[in-house]
Amino acid sequence: MNKTTLEQWRMFRAVVEAGGFSQASDVVHKSQSSIHYAVHKLEETLGIKLLEVVGRKAVLTDIGATMLRRADYLLQEAQKLEKVAVSLSGGTETVLRLAVDEAFPQHLLCEALQRVSQRYPLLRIELMETVLTGAVELLSEQRVQLAISPVAKSDVHCEELCRIDFVAVASPGHPLLESEGPINFEDLKSHRQIVVRDSALTTNRDSGWLGSHQRWTVSHIRTSIDMICRGLGFAWLPSTEVEQYLLSGKLMRLPLQEGSVRSAALHILVADIDQLGPAGQMLSDELRNVSKI
Repeated sequence: MNKTTLEQWRMFRAVVEAGGFSQASDVVHKSQSSIHYAVHKLEETLGIKLLEVVGRKAVLTDIGATMLRRADYLLQEAQKLEKVAVSLSGGTETVLRLAVDEAFPQHLLCEALQRVSQRYPLLRIELMETVLTGAVELLSEQRVQLAISPVAKSDVHCEELCRIDFVAVASPGHPLLESEGPINFEDLKSHRQIVVRDSALTTNRDSGWLGSHQRWTVSHIRTSIDMICRGLGFAWLPSTEVEQYLLSGKLMRLPLQEGSVRSAALHILVADIDQLGPAGQMLSDELRNVSKI
């Protein structure tokens, strides 16, 4: 039988975060005396000192700091447990939010979404298209339930979904294609590179070769393709996105001595797989299925 309660730990954390008992009462909407009693009862039951009052401020003891870290985890898990219960009791979710990196083949995404919509025609989908760390950021902020990202994350459910080839391309009239033999990275440095910007707001990262002295940065792969077709630069782009342009002759592969094709893994990430409703579970399964084709 537990000797303490979640409410007591919640009161303790509130005092620490607010900086005192009176300040905490405004945050949790309880009387100062009831908060003081809850924390005192914790200390008495466990035989430890969690807080020391210095002036008007409640200060953590060394033991209190250790217990606070444990309490944070306990309270977060309790909150997750309640969310899972809400999800299970509510049946099928009405809204499904997902973040998908633009490198993931669009036709595969549409195929997976179409299968889900046939089973759940009233489901509302909110799709956020991202680049690099953008999908992980949205998942971490709990703005989406599912994410497809080139960035793996160890603290959530994460598995490799597929691998995408990125090919170096330019328009047929680009000076880089006028060379009689293979070109190298030194040749690229004097020509404009079109780069797609990381869509994350808090943590941006660069990816791939960025050695060109001239660089234009855009927000979407499709913008990059349009610029390259107009002869404004070169780039490494997902092979699935440029395949039709290569077949039609609007784009051509750069004859690089090495590095003309690069491969990157895309992962499917779920913050808490137990919180996914049936529609979310099905979409997760269908994304795996279409990626194997």
